[in-house]
Amino acid sequence: MTSLSVEMLAADPVAPITSAGHAQLGIAVLAGIAVIVLLITKFRVHAFLALTIGSLALGAVAGAPLDKVIVSFTTGLGATVAGVGVLIALGAILGKLLADSGGADQIVDTILAKAGGRAMPWAMVLIASVIGLPLFFEVGIVLLIPVVLMVAKRGNYSLMRIGIPALAGLSVMHGLIPPHPGPLVAIDAVKANLGITLALGVLVAIPTVIIAGPLFSKVAARWVDVQAPDKMIPGRATDDLEKRPSFGAAVATILLPVVLMLAKALVDIVVDKPTDSVQRVFDVIGSPLIALLAAVIVGMFTLGRAAGFTKDRLSTTVDKSLAPIAGVLLIVGAGGGFKGVLVDSGVGQMILDISKSWAIPALLLAWLIAVIIRLATGSATVATVSAAGLVAPLAADMSTAHTALLVLAIGAGSLFFSHVNDAGFWLVKEYFGLSVGQTIKTWSIMETIISVVAGGLVLLLSLVI
Repeated sequence: MTSLSVEMLAADPVAPITSAGHAQLGIAVLAGIAVIVLLITKFRVHAFLALTIGSLALGAVAGAPLDKVIVSFTTGLGATVAGVGVLIALGAILGKLLADSGGADQIVDTILAKAGGRAMPWAMVLIASVIGLPLFFEVGIVLLIPVVLMVAKRGNYSLMRIGIPALAGLSVMHGLIPPHPGPLVAIDAVKANLGITLALGVLVAIPTVIIAGPLFSKVAARWVDVQAPDKMIPGRATDDLEKRPSFGAAVATILLPVVLMLAKALVDIVVDKPTDSVQRVFDVIGSPLIALLAAVIVGMFTLGRAAGFTKDRLSTTVDKSLAPIAGVLLIVGAGGGFKGVLVDSGVGQMILDISKSWAIPALLLAWLIAVIIRLATGSATVATVSAAGLVAPLAADMSTAHTALLVLAIGAGSLFFSHVNDAGFWLVKEYFGLSVGQTIKTWSIMETIISVVAGGLVLLLSLVI
C-alpha cells in the first residue's frame, strides 16, 4: 500500500500564486474550510456560494493577490465543468427517461413479483442498486420511496426492513460508482482511470451494500420498529401510461454505459499496444461521454418510444431533466474552483512536503479528510470535491489501481454519518415519518457503516493489488 512515509515525487507544479510558508498555508486552508462550513451550516448559504466565498477567503488568508485567486478559481471551475458537466447532464437525461417512461416501475414490479418474505430486503437492494446507477441520490429517493412504502404496507413489513436496504443501495452507488458526480470529480482531480475505478468500485460496493443494507436492516428494524405512514404513500407517476418498456430493455439501457466503460478497462488491461486498432475503438466507445451519450440515444427508443412518447414528449422530458441539475453543476464547478485555489496556492506541495515524515497510509488520509469535510458541511459532493483537491498530489507516485482506490477512499469518507446538516437526512426523516433520534439510529448509522466498510475494503484491496 502506498504510504505517506514513502518518499514521494512531486509533480512539477505551476508557480504558486503565493509565497506563504507552511504555517500560513495551513491556516489559510483551515480558514477557507471554516468559512464554507459556517456559511452552509449556520447561515444556510447555498453550497455554490459558500465554496466561492471560501475559495476567496483561502486565497486572501494565504496572502495571494485577489486577481490571481479569481483566475485560479475560474480556471478550476471551468476545467471541472468541462470534464464532468456534460456527463452529469447525460446522466440526468437518462434518469429522467427511465422514470417518465415507466422503465423504473417495470424493473421494480418485475423484481418484486419474484421476491417475497425474507428475500424482500435483498430484492430492495437489487432494485435500488440498479435504479441508482444513472440517478442522483435525491432523485433515486423520490423515485423509490413510493415503492418502499407500498411494499412495506402491502407486505406488513417493518419500514426499516425494507427502507434501509433501498437507501443503502442508492447511497453506495452515489458515493462509489461513476457516473455519479462525486466519483467523476474525484477521478478527474487525481487523474484516475475511470474503467478501473468503476470495476474496483463495483467490487467494493457489493459487500458494502450487503452489510449496510439487508444485514443492518435487521438491527435497524429492532431499534426503530415503525410502519409505513399512510399519508406518504402517493400515486405512481406512470400510472397514466398505457404501456411501458419491457424489463429487459430497461435494464439493458441502464447497464449499457457501465458495460462499455468496463469493456474499455478490460481491453486496456489485455491489449498493451496504444496503437492497436481494437484498443483505439474501445478508447472511444468506452469513454464516459460516448458511453452515456449512447445510452441516452438508445434510451430514447428503448424507453421513450416504447412508452409511446412522441417527439415532443421526448423533447419535453429532456428539457425537464436538465433544470434540476443546475445546482449540482454549480456546486461541482465551485468545488473545482476551490481545488484550483488550493493547488495554485501551493497547498498540494505543502501536503507533499509535510507528509514525507508521516506514517499514515495515503488512502487512510484521503478517507479521513473526506470524513471531516462531510461531517462539517453535510454534503457528500462538497466533501468529495474538496478532499480530492487536497489529496490529488498524493496520486503522483501511485499505480493506476491505487489511484482508483484513492478515488474510492475519498468516496467512502464522503458518506460518513449523515446528520442534521445533510439534505438527505431530512428527506429520509420526512418521507419515513421518523423523529430526529430515529433517523440518526437508522439512516445516520447506515451511512457510517457504508463509509467504514467501504474504507476498510479499499485498504485491504491496496494490500493485494
